[in-house]
Amino acid sequence: MNQDKLAPTVVAALHADYAEQLRRFLVGLLREPALANDVLQTTFAKAVQVGHTTASESRKAWLFQVAYREAMAVRRREATASRAVRQVAWSIRSDDDPADLPALRAEAVAAVQSALAGLPDKQRQIVHMRIYEEKTFAVIAEELDIPLGTALARMRTALAKLRKCAQLSDYQQS
Repeated sequence: MNQDKLAPTVVAALHADYAEQLRRFLVGLLREPALANDVLQTTFAKAVQVGHTTASESRKAWLFQVAYREAMAVRRREATASRAVRQVAWSIRSDDDPADLPALRAEAVAAVQSALAGLPDKQRQIVHMRIYEEKTFAVIAEELDIPLGTALARMRTALAKLRKCAQLSDYQQS
């Protein structure tokens, strides 16, 4: 038995005792059940990884603290993603009539999201890790177990495709 981990029976008991309370707490924080379930899973994964470092009488509080921190990290990533999409959308068209601006911005955001969805998986993964998760290319390359040059090339290719999509949507609107 690995003494650096909690016993599976202990983790199962923690899950049985606190999972529903944690899920309700997370839904209240994130306002989205699917995200709450993801964060709940991450919380119990952390319990498996480092739960052994906690005192058994404080594990409930520790679980709630981990869940809260993970939920806040998700909210930060979502805010970063939203800002990134808005920035790209704002840069697409800035010479339009102010009365049309909100509608055009919404169109631009949708166009960027559609263009991102149209990227090949490997390129989309790099863009997501770099922009939404704010990881460096060195970290991305290490996590994906690819050379740094490959990570940079995939990002460059993805950005070129996104620019091309932006120019095509600009042309179609003219």
